Amino acid sequence: MKRGKTSEKPTIAIIAGSGLYQMEGLTNVKELRVGTPFGQPSDALIVGDLEGTRVVFLARHGRHHHLSPSEINYRANIYALKKIGVERIVSVSAVGSMKESLQPGEVVIPHQFLDQTKRRISTFFESGVVAHVAMADPVCPDVAEKLAQAVRKSGGTVHVGGSYLCIEGPQFSTRAESMVYRQWGVDVIGMTNLPEAKLAREAELCYATMALVTDYDCWHTEHETVTVEGVIATLHRNVALSRQVIRTVVPSLIGGRTCACATALASAVITSRIAPRARQRLHLLLGAGAKKKVKDS
Repeated sequence: MKRGKTSEKPTIAIIAGSGLYQMEGLTNVKELRVGTPFGQPSDALIVGDLEGTRVVFLARHGRHHHLSPSEINYRANIYALKKIGVERIVSVSAVGSMKESLQPGEVVIPHQFLDQTKRRISTFFESGVVAHVAMADPVCPDVAEKLAQAVRKSGGTVHVGGSYLCIEGPQFSTRAESMVYRQWGVDVIGMTNLPEAKLAREAELCYATMALVTDYDCWHTEHETVTVEGVIATLHRNVALSRQVIRTVVPSLIGGRTCACATALASAVITSRIAPRARQRLHLLLGAGAKKKVKDS
């Protein structure tokens, strides 16, 4: 790993999951260990130059995949990225398909999320500070569109829109659950992205998902039930595509932001008096984004 110094801050982050634990093609690389008020991120932040753009790469489960979906410190991950200057996040995730038309090996760019988790902390605002950010449209439309364009340019098959169902895991669905989810009309199923999307919105970061379809969960009677071996085998075939997509999309994500993500906290903080300790814990969020006038107690 080549190391070097740079004064330019990375404004684009890649959060990668199962099967993609490092980003090839990075130059002028350095590792950052970033502390947060919420603990440590999943791993060191890998900062480097990609296609002439400074980016940061984070292995969601750690480089050795030692964190289950329920154990990931999502708050620390998002806060750390915000702390070093990130504005846009591309999430790369393995998902199961809940529809016949979404085949293994293809890519979905979901526009909606549905939460079926039970053990996740998915907000920064607690212990004395309350904020209600809008989540009607949880994905940044600008990043999602550019991500879809990059998949097409890279030769992949992409489906734009649809819903990502986030379950707790780490077990895969029972067949009964899978059939119920099908009735709900969701498109793909995964275990990680909804805490990220909610926290990214609270941190005023743009967020979109490149969902790599690896299987048909367990609802499809003509296909084998989902297994780790099957997921990883398909992911390995998709690694080259995902890396090419990232290289293609990164140069298009630089520059100023005009989306609503950048001002998500403008009127979201409802607490009228914030204790100094709480303000210190959230100063990175309150100082940069919250326009609502609040007073220290």
